Amino acid sequence: MLNSRLLIVLLYASVIFFAAGCASALIFARNHDQSRKVTHALASAGAFLILVLSILGLAGGSFRILVPFILPIGGGLALGLDRLSAFFLLIIAVGVIPSTLYAISYTRHYKNSQLLLGFALNVLVPAMMFVVLARNALTFLIFWEIMSLASYFLVMTESERDDTRSAGWLYFVMTHAGLGCLLIGFLAMAQATGTFVMADWAKAAANLSPETRNLIFLALAAGFLSKAGAIPFHVWLPRAHPAAPSHVSAIMSGVMIKLGIYGLIRIGFDWLGAGPAWWGVFILMIGAMSALLGVLYAIIDSDLKRLLAYSSVENIGIILLGVGAGLLFRSYGLGSLVSLALLASLYHCLNHAAFKSLLFLGAGSILHATGTRNMEEMGGLLGRMPQTGALFLIGSLAISGMPPLNGFVSEWLMFQSLLLSFRVPEQIFNLVFALSIAALALTAGLTAACFVRAFGITFLALPRGEKAPQAVEVDRIMLGSMAALAVLCLALGVAPVMVLGPLSGTVSELAGERPDLSFSFTNMAAAGSFATISPFWIALAFGFFLAAVWAGMRLGGVNLSRRYYETWGCGRALQTAQFEYSASAFSNPFRRVFAFLYRPDEQTTIEAHPESRLFVKTIAYHSQSHSIVEESIYAPIGRAIRRAAMKVRGLQSGNVHSYLLYILLALLVLLLFAR
Repeated sequence: MLNSRLLIVLLYASVIFFAAGCASALIFARNHDQSRKVTHALASAGAFLILVLSILGLAGGSFRILVPFILPIGGGLALGLDRLSAFFLLIIAVGVIPSTLYAISYTRHYKNSQLLLGFALNVLVPAMMFVVLARNALTFLIFWEIMSLASYFLVMTESERDDTRSAGWLYFVMTHAGLGCLLIGFLAMAQATGTFVMADWAKAAANLSPETRNLIFLALAAGFLSKAGAIPFHVWLPRAHPAAPSHVSAIMSGVMIKLGIYGLIRIGFDWLGAGPAWWGVFILMIGAMSALLGVLYAIIDSDLKRLLAYSSVENIGIILLGVGAGLLFRSYGLGSLVSLALLASLYHCLNHAAFKSLLFLGAGSILHATGTRNMEEMGGLLGRMPQTGALFLIGSLAISGMPPLNGFVSEWLMFQSLLLSFRVPEQIFNLVFALSIAALALTAGLTAACFVRAFGITFLALPRGEKAPQAVEVDRIMLGSMAALAVLCLALGVAPVMVLGPLSGTVSELAGERPDLSFSFTNMAAAGSFATISPFWIALAFGFFLAAVWAGMRLGGVNLSRRYYETWGCGRALQTAQFEYSASAFSNPFRRVFAFLYRPDEQTTIEAHPESRLFVKTIAYHSQSHSIVEESIYAPIGRAIRRAAMKVRGLQSGNVHSYLLYILLALLVLLLFAR
């Protein structure tokens, strides 16, 4: 057993670094260059200590801290470390360290926002850390709110923009609606069990009525799913993440939304004890819907950062498939399958933190070089930004589940956990699993198409915008941060055993059994001989094939120098960017196939040639898609609120006597209920 004193020292040291980062933001408020360097370097140092703390926690280290006088209500400030908390600390470190290093250079052009960026970021990261370390309800809620407020101010960095203010307002509303659900669930749990201490909830929850447990589960699940960005609670995510600076987008999308998954795992496998099967079905359906709709909206969006944000909704859906499967398996006492499903979910959480942070940082480099997020104005960037293009390609392959990268391993594990559902005796639940498998398979194919589009339209062919031809490669700090994440994507794909080993111990603590998975450095096998795979040998074969092709070309005397040829253009001598596939053209088949979902408004304007109407001068095409979730759920709610507000606005008369009467009536009602 590791010395808990060492772990506590690491925790305190990390807090000191973040506090120093906040202080530096204030001290260097007028020295923008010094501020961005010092504040982000200190945040990176604090995150590095979180990394060390997480590794020691996964190795079996733990601690408990209770400071009663800081929070006298609710049992004081209570913190603790176990394996699950340690794993999410690892996710925080993986996303934060490269993002903060990247920000040292990237935030150079945010001249008037250095104080906000440096201070809020050094508040956000420790707040996320304390959320996963919280051991009573009040500690959890306080740091959850601090995390939400810090991220809100980071989203509002460019508050002079109308779209940023709109995104920030929506994020503020949705995150506090989620907080309201958490507050209701935690207070109900504390009242029903008689304690705010989370460690005591599991035992006390066994004595609660099924109705009470179900209501608490729904309230808490709504709050955590809102933070995770799962459909139908996702509406803030595609707006807030693109509005934030790119390194903040990487942290929010790669790290922060995973804390919703953390909370969901806690309530489903720890705080509330074993639940009924419908809990798992509910999460499975939310996961399948999020995965499919997320990638379908990503594949038609031309805003590169919003595409990545919708892709985060999709990946949260994939993670939720494993959580839902684990809950359903648990209701039937299939402990080894519970562990396998949780293993797949948690490993995908880590993988998503790596490749989504890489992609957002890559998008930030593109935005830094071109000044736009619109893929229609890009093209040809690979020749101007070859290193960024190569790193973005690695991230695209990883998120598409291509071997030998990390996304392939976690999606393979997810498929195996779902395919083993035949051990569940109920046919209706077998049907639910079959639909989930189909959703996951379709999502995997659509994701590959989505990132073929994202990479191809952005980096290949000829430049289409005015600034794309002037793009230049970003500096070494930004490239190094992305390269570290790319290497991590490869390492997690080639040698998953280095994480699956300690992670198996984490999930076995929650499920009570080891996952039905055997693995070594070279092979993995699910359920004995049910399915086997070797990521190491796949990577080795892939590397050998590339080396053999290169050697064969060298031995065969093939000219490997760059050669220039004009592509065939149907008889036209000179090719221009007008002959290329645009982002809209690439996604048009999907718009047509899924028109019932997108509900597109299409408009085509044709201008005839002035000398003859038989010749066309210009053709303009515009297509606007609509969100079925927003139009079906949120738009009616918004209209109802506005109608109600119009009806009661007469109460706000401006008359002081009327307001005094309202106060008197409120006091009388309170006195009546107090009796």
